Amino acid sequence: MSWIAFTLMAAVMQAVRTAGQRQLSQHLSAMSTTFARYLFGLPVALVYLTGLAWSQEAVTPSLTGGFLGWAMLASLAQIGATWCLITAFRFNNFAVGTTLAKTEALQTAFIGWLLFGLPLSIQGWLALVIGFLGILVIGNLRTLLSQRGAWRSPALAFGLASGALFAVASLSLRTAAHTLGVDLVLAAAVTLLTMIVIQTVVCGVWLAWTETKPWRALWRHRRLAGFIGVTSALGSIGWFTAMSLHNPALVKTLGQVEFFITLAITHWVFHERIHKHEGWGMALVLVSVVLLLT
Repeated sequence: MSWIAFTLMAAVMQAVRTAGQRQLSQHLSAMSTTFARYLFGLPVALVYLTGLAWSQEAVTPSLTGGFLGWAMLASLAQIGATWCLITAFRFNNFAVGTTLAKTEALQTAFIGWLLFGLPLSIQGWLALVIGFLGILVIGNLRTLLSQRGAWRSPALAFGLASGALFAVASLSLRTAAHTLGVDLVLAAAVTLLTMIVIQTVVCGVWLAWTETKPWRALWRHRRLAGFIGVTSALGSIGWFTAMSLHNPALVKTLGQVEFFITLAITHWVFHERIHKHEGWGMALVLVSVVLLLT
């Protein structure tokens, strides 16, 4: 059941990283903030893989064309998903988009079953659907969609696209890890480092092409950027390992406990009020987690 421990670690780190990104995004562009996540996370991923290979007395596997293809797909899908999510922020109904981006677990289950041959039990599907309903309640989607123009807002399409691309990224990185033919914990570490290298290069080139002097601003906020990079890498270690060991849809369903941590940070750090509908939504998420683990 080590996938559970890795998932819980990932959820904690993701919630902490998100709080840090919220602060950094006030000083840097969306792409610069994303780039910081990869750049400062790269050393952590490298040290982790080196230490893991040394402790297991294992030789890191050779990277085949199939592995690199899946890793590239996962990397680009993750960048695309992040871009769609950030784009949803620009519209008046951005909350609709961000809530629908959380359909990632449901879309992962469907795409995984349809294209990757990853079946789910009836109990697994039930846990997933209840968790999804909990997310909708937390996001207060019914109220959001009743707003004028909500159904026609591009935020809705960008939110769903973000969830779909995150699903493709999760399933692709799992496939990449499984092509290596080694211990899955080690394979996940190799996949993580490979993807972070790809994403650092892609985002770095994009920044150099589209922004003027982004490096100076990044250096000025290097401490916060470093914090985000470290927590992001630790979270990715958890996600990648858990999804290599178990069905990504169920990993993402359990990972929804992140909402508990995020709301706690929102209340205690940012001094924002927790609403009644968020409490009901968390209760549904908790029911889905209990179903998942029994």
